[in-house]
Amino acid sequence: MKAGFVYVDELAAGLRWDAKYATWDNFTGKPVDGYFANRIVGTKALGAALERAREKAEPVGFGLLLWDGYRPQRAVDCFLRWSEQPEDGRTKPRHYPNIDKAEMFRRGYVSTKSGHTRGSAVDLTLYHLDTGELAAMGGDHDLMDSISHHGAAGITPLEARNRRYLCSIMEASGFTRYNSEWWHYSLTEEPYPNTYFDFPIA
Repeated sequence: MKAGFVYVDELAAGLRWDAKYATWDNFTGKPVDGYFANRIVGTKALGAALERAREKAEPVGFGLLLWDGYRPQRAVDCFLRWSEQPEDGRTKPRHYPNIDKAEMFRRGYVSTKSGHTRGSAVDLTLYHLDTGELAAMGGDHDLMDSISHHGAAGITPLEARNRRYLCSIMEASGFTRYNSEWWHYSLTEEPYPNTYFDFPIA
């Protein structure tokens, strides 16, 4: 582990996680370069902020489920190579039903220089503490579509309310939202704002 980084669950006890890019359950359809363990890594500042968010979510009946944190640059490079390969249709209906692979980058859903690679961005959702079930959000992780935007039309009032819950919790904990993805938040004050790391998650 690089100095200044941690497994975030060690700083924010009680978090759940499912590191999608360490699994076959992501838009590339296979584990991504640099993810050798299903753990969420981030800066110490990210872990501390997630603990604040967890404490704010608990009184309203929610816990936090993390999908991604720090992302090695080699993983971002892997995304770019994947986008240049012929379309096989395996993940398109679930993750990018209305755009082509290459449009992911042009539309800002995937970046060649990701905030995740600086170690202070996180993809996450809410779950109900009483049942363990994920909160309805009107679309899953990495659904690259306008319905994933904050304020999107076409979702139910419950889904819109849950998105607002997540947003208010995260913004009150020191995060800034990304308007095109309801699940993506970055620390407002990053410890490494200009550094893109490439150590593996192991």
